[in-house]
Amino acid sequence: MADDGKTIQRRMIEEVYNKGRLDLIDDLIAPEYLGHDPALPRDIVGPPGEKELVAGYRAAFPDLRITIDEQIAENDRVVARWTARGTHTGDLWGIAGTGKDITVTGTSVDRISGGRIIESWSNWDTLGLMQQLGVVPVMAQI
Repeated sequence: MADDGKTIQRRMIEEVYNKGRLDLIDDLIAPEYLGHDPALPRDIVGPPGEKELVAGYRAAFPDLRITIDEQIAENDRVVARWTARGTHTGDLWGIAGTGKDITVTGTSVDRISGGRIIESWSNWDTLGLMQQLGVVPVMAQI
């Protein structure tokens, strides 16, 4: 189960997020899916919610590339520590494209059931992204 979960999570990142293959979401995300991300105003619900999320990120960062830095799996959970890179050329949450290159790190925990992701928890450096885009001032340098 653990290796299958790693494959499912890797396909979600590499094929859906990196290549924009939204058609695969129905195969990888369960109909009852819930995605939890404190950066978002509400949970992501089902494949339609995930498609909307991915399409939004890819519109803001058309060259989006997420690299899996590490994966750990146990039972029905798969954890990925990842790094996202891209150029902000489109609207993101009302922030017009800046042309700035960004690098953001994060961690995602996916619960796998029936060969699909049924629930996900993601935490990533949202403040760092906002600082790189120039929306929030950079904190004092140490």
